[in-house]
Amino acid sequence: MAKTGKTVATLLIGAAIGVAVGYILATDKDQRRETVDKLKDKFNGLKEKYTKQAQDLEEEIYNA
Repeated sequence: MAKTGKTVATLLIGAAIGVAVGYILATDKDQRRETVDKLKDKFNGLKEKYTKQAQDLEEEIYNA
């Protein structure tokens, strides 16, 4: 049963990525650039957030 759940999750993630790529490629060049820049900013923000959380967790573990 767990294999089925993983398969469905993988399928849904793949479909979401396909929709996102299709949307980006379907837009005109200027709008595409804006969209890609927004996505980069969002991913960089998430990266910074989770890097900070990982550092805090690591510090908490070593100081315990």
